[in-house]
Amino acid sequence: MVKQINRKAARAKRQIRVRSKISGTAACPRLNVFRSAKHIYAQIIDDVAGVTLASASSLDKGFDGNGGNKEGAFKVGEMLAEKALAKGIKDVVFDRAGFLYHGRVAELAEGARKGGLNF
Repeated sequence: MVKQINRKAARAKRQIRVRSKISGTAACPRLNVFRSAKHIYAQIIDDVAGVTLASASSLDKGFDGNGGNKEGAFKVGEMLAEKALAKGIKDVVFDRAGFLYHGRVAELAEGARKGGLNF
């Protein structure tokens, strides 16, 4: 009998492994990404103070397009970089949250880099 992989548990393990190695500070906050089937979300988080400094998603009012594809993810990355630069945040640490650095997650990162964030 073939055992099925519990994808949710496997992602949770990867997320814990990644989060044990990186942490956001006020000087270099953490850029966290979450993707669902239809939308993509990104936050810049200061883990020391426990606050979200900036966020963007495909559900924002200024967003036009589809959050379930790579073009939409790129736009969300650019929107997040614009909000972060307005608050004086230039350097971040990237947290893929257990997702593979491929597809929409990679496009969001490229959009944030093009928008002016360094990581």
